[in-house]
Amino acid sequence: MMTDTSIAPTIRLNGAPRAVAAGSSLLDLVAQVTGRELRADGTRADGGRLGVAAAIAGSVVPRTGWSVRTLADGDEVEVVTAVQGG
Repeated sequence: MMTDTSIAPTIRLNGAPRAVAAGSSLLDLVAQVTGRELRADGTRADGGRLGVAAAIAGSVVPRTGWSVRTLADGDEVEVVTAVQGG
């Protein structure tokens, strides 16, 4: 059975539905959410700290894997920002 990859998948991002472009990677999503340009290894293109972690289906995806993890319809994605408290 062939799958039509031109159909935009809908994921759940931090509990809310979100349509993403067909073929989008986790790296693409994190870049959109943070508004930052990212390198293929998940680091900021400007060299600054990102302070973000991402998980799919409750499993943390290492930053180096963001560019190769393609998002699929129904994926449950969490993108969290580290905050410092005291």
